[in-house]
Amino acid sequence: MSTSEDKTKLAQFDEFFSIDYRFNINVSPLGSAQLPSYEEFIEEMPAPFKIASEITTLDQGALRPLQAVAGVASQLMEYLNHQAKKMDLLVGYILNQQDLENERYQAIKFGGGGIIFKADLSSEFNIGDFIHLKLFFAEDNSALFCLGEIISYEENDDHKQHKVVFHHIREKDRELLVRNSLHQQSKQLQALAQQRNEAKNTQT
Repeated sequence: MSTSEDKTKLAQFDEFFSIDYRFNINVSPLGSAQLPSYEEFIEEMPAPFKIASEITTLDQGALRPLQAVAGVASQLMEYLNHQAKKMDLLVGYILNQQDLENERYQAIKFGGGGIIFKADLSSEFNIGDFIHLKLFFAEDNSALFCLGEIISYEENDDHKQHKVVFHHIREKDRELLVRNSLHQQSKQLQALAQQRNEAKNTQT
């Protein structure tokens, strides 16, 4: 990979906001297989990931118009939200079946452009490798499937940190990652503010 290609892919990773956050992923190398086109990537995407995304989109589309209506619609909104949560739990259970222990690693940072994940020093992941990725967000009962490329790594005392830029990812899944990163940032800022308030109260 040339220096200009390196810079382009690093810029692609940095194009989107990213946040430190730990969650489980599955990584499987493409190996010597030919790099699939975007259409082939969509065709080989496991069905549960397609279904989960469609359900999320349908829920958001159905609930949004009701948010502007007052009165009886608020009770209907509450009921539909309960039904959506039930569906989320069911989808989350189905997606968890896709989490394979022998392919499991821990991501430590993510955003709309890519992720960083940890692996043992003995791992055989190399710069330029294309990998299938399954990203599991247990808190939200959501997950997504994409194709990434390892563009760099850092070696620490007991592990390697691999930086991955997304090569094939559906736009709706990228939007989900962007929303999730902002949501996690909001939660972290709230937790930090609470810690500061508790520290002030302790001092007084």
